[in-house]
Amino acid sequence: MPASAQLRLRGTVYDMSRTQTLPGVSVLSTSGLGTSTDSAGNYLILVRETDSVWFSYLNKPTPKYPVRAVYNPNGFDIALHVPVTELKEVRIMPRNYKFDSAQNRQDYAKIFDYRKPGLRISAPQSGGFGVGLDLDELINVFRFKRNRRLQAFQDRLLQEEQDKFIDHRFTKALIRKITDLSGPSMDQFMKEYRPSYEFTQYASDYEFAEYIQLAWREYVQRRR
Repeated sequence: MPASAQLRLRGTVYDMSRTQTLPGVSVLSTSGLGTSTDSAGNYLILVRETDSVWFSYLNKPTPKYPVRAVYNPNGFDIALHVPVTELKEVRIMPRNYKFDSAQNRQDYAKIFDYRKPGLRISAPQSGGFGVGLDLDELINVFRFKRNRRLQAFQDRLLQEEQDKFIDHRFTKALIRKITDLSGPSMDQFMKEYRPSYEFTQYASDYEFAEYIQLAWREYVQRRR
């Protein structure tokens, strides 16, 4: 369809009291385009006149709204049925995850701070002259078993930290919201299409949801 048949639909998403805006709400159209509200609850999405749009937050999608029925495309504001208590829970959850991660870093600080020993120059003590070798580091260079053990432990802790972060975003609740998978099919899909840590870390909510949708289509097509 030519660009002239498209229009910009914009507005703000509020909670049920209309006193608080909602960031991170998914805004989707039946033509396959989507976006999410910004930190101020505002959104902008390109739609076609024949499209319908809907909003999704906390795994709760709204009914679909035909674009042709929208009176003011430049101010299509909507209030979602989200109590303030639920909003507080959503904001607390990410902080809890970060707290757990920070606590883990604190508990195993010596392991996370471990670095492979090497010859290092030590600064002279007060009143001394010249520089010398760091004797502790020199000794550690030859403690091969200790070094391998600490390095392996650090690698394992880092891997566990990354796995927990992926689990935090790549959830059955989110996949169930986007696909019709369940049971063993859901488990198999999550195993085959588990995203990388790098992608999970930097992808926006919309990009992450889009990845799941594309992966799901490929998963279904492969099994036909």
